[in-house]
Amino acid sequence: MLSEETKSIIKATVPVLEAHGTEITSAFYKHMFETHPELLNVFNKTNQKLGRQQTALAQTVLAAAKHIDHLEAIIPNVNQIAHKHRALEIKAEHYPIVGENLIWAIQHVLGDAATPEIVDAWTQTYGVIADVFIQMEKALYDNADWEDFKAFKVVDIKEETKDIKSFTVQPVEAMELKPVVAGQYITVKVKPLGEENTALRHYSICSINIDKGLRFAVKRDIAGEEKGLVSNYLHDEVKVGDEILLTAPAGEFLIEESDKDVVLLSGGVGMTPIMAMLQDQLSKGKKVKFIHSAYNKDAVPFKSEIASLENNEQVEFYFNYTELNGRLNKEKLAQLISGEEKVYMCGSVGFMESMLELLNDLGIAREHIHFEPFGPKMSITA
Repeated sequence: MLSEETKSIIKATVPVLEAHGTEITSAFYKHMFETHPELLNVFNKTNQKLGRQQTALAQTVLAAAKHIDHLEAIIPNVNQIAHKHRALEIKAEHYPIVGENLIWAIQHVLGDAATPEIVDAWTQTYGVIADVFIQMEKALYDNADWEDFKAFKVVDIKEETKDIKSFTVQPVEAMELKPVVAGQYITVKVKPLGEENTALRHYSICSINIDKGLRFAVKRDIAGEEKGLVSNYLHDEVKVGDEILLTAPAGEFLIEESDKDVVLLSGGVGMTPIMAMLQDQLSKGKKVKFIHSAYNKDAVPFKSEIASLENNEQVEFYFNYTELNGRLNKEKLAQLISGEEKVYMCGSVGFMESMLELLNDLGIAREHIHFEPFGPKMSITA
């Protein structure tokens, strides 16, 4: 347990973290990769270059400082990160490395302002937070469908749109696939030709049906200068019959048991986990409002699955095409959402921030909104 003196010191550093948090976390990652280059085989280089990972870590550290008296308040965020860590095979032995480099970064950025008392307080605090992560992740490892990365054979590839493909895979070794939990993701590990390091990415499972294998979808990322290393490799290089490495499904973007109706809200490739959720809810006899925003009809994935449900009275579809109608706005959402439903949504970081703001303006209670962005969740600030 942390002493009251240590907690007071941590709380006193909140203004410093607010002013220099991202600078500290940027220095942390740079120094850690210089001293432990093997970790480049784990971390997402694109998120690093775009600053997403630094922002997410800074928000996490700041949240811990603000809630130092009641660390249980940040458990939801810890849980989300713990699932990512388990999917990436982050183990207990990695935490001392992270702690050493985080303390170094605090000293490096703050200079003389990082007094021995502050350094000692943060060293103690990191130890407490790390232990929370380690214990939570141990439970996730114990309950995982399989250990470590396992080889899967690609048995089907379907072009959903010009830039989205779905992949169906089956385990190479004899292994019974457990039922899919709608909303979860798998993690792919590949080593593209010419790359020094392996690359890992999370991709959402898009169907609860495992008769033919696990099915996940991948959008080719060509935005900006930092095109997606793994997504382009999967689109261009991986063929039916090839093998890829996967860790067991992970994630806490799950539909809660509730008497309330469900709204499924997605943007772009964010429809991927939403499709699995739709299948799950329909199989349970629930009524669903399905709202999706895409550039136009050609950009909508899973057309055959949607077409097969057009006459299903359990689901009400609404598609917003930004090419014709502009972005989803408050007026459109007000016509579709009563405020009494549970809302589950997925999409880009920008889409999530926009939707959270609109739902807040509509008076939707925050506890009724669940989301999964394609990016570090703690970088969502709304």
